[in-house]
Amino acid sequence: MTSNLLNHQIDDILESVLEDASGDIFMVNPSHDAIEEFVSVATTFDGDLPAVQMLADERTLKDIMDDFIVASNAADLISEGALALRTLEQAPENSLLITEDRVVAVVHAGDRVGGLVTDDQDFVADTYATYEDRWADASEFNLRTPPITDVRETLADEISPDAEGDFTAILDSLETARGDGDGLDEVTISLLVAAKNEALLYDISKWGEDVGIASKATFSRTKTKLEDMGLIDTEKVPIDVGRPRLRLKIGDDRLKEADNGQLATVAQSILN
Repeated sequence: MTSNLLNHQIDDILESVLEDASGDIFMVNPSHDAIEEFVSVATTFDGDLPAVQMLADERTLKDIMDDFIVASNAADLISEGALALRTLEQAPENSLLITEDRVVAVVHAGDRVGGLVTDDQDFVADTYATYEDRWADASEFNLRTPPITDVRETLADEISPDAEGDFTAILDSLETARGDGDGLDEVTISLLVAAKNEALLYDISKWGEDVGIASKATFSRTKTKLEDMGLIDTEKVPIDVGRPRLRLKIGDDRLKEADNGQLATVAQSILN
């Protein structure tokens, strides 16, 4: 790390900094791609993960955290004390990675990325102190997405282990989960999983609201949309007291024939 990191990918630079850091790290003004790559690298990091204090542009954070896959893994890191998010009022010209020993300026040049490193003690100490002060004055970014660990554990407990396995397999088959045409959103995925496992709408929507994915009303609206498009069906299940509840079932034969790796692709092709 005493030499510059040239002709690297951003994930290589991030992993090098995480491996060599002896204390907390400031990650300042990261790009959209750098935030996404950091969450990926940190989630699979082999070893003790240093605490990262990320100072980022609020609009960039909001955009990247619209992706449930990134946001739920980031929430896991936050719950573990490995990540904290605050917003920048005034961004520096470059993206910076600052440890107690080094400052790395991340420079993008077309499709190339370089990490320009200095370990001059006085400069590093002054830079670290500067961003300690900026961190103290910065506003916390409110990430409302639940940690993916909580999502999976509660889904297994409250719906079924099979449902959790299906949910994980669908997420693993997607590059993004934001429901904007590039991926299914987390509510749609949850309802498809519930239908595949013939769970009750009441149970999956209560679980989703309790864990923090979305409100029962959002689940109900999305269920209606999927039912109108023929992706899922419902059947009434009588209960002792009150109105019958609805059991969800897969409605389209193409979905019935798809395995978990194909379910998201087939569902998205129908939705589009």
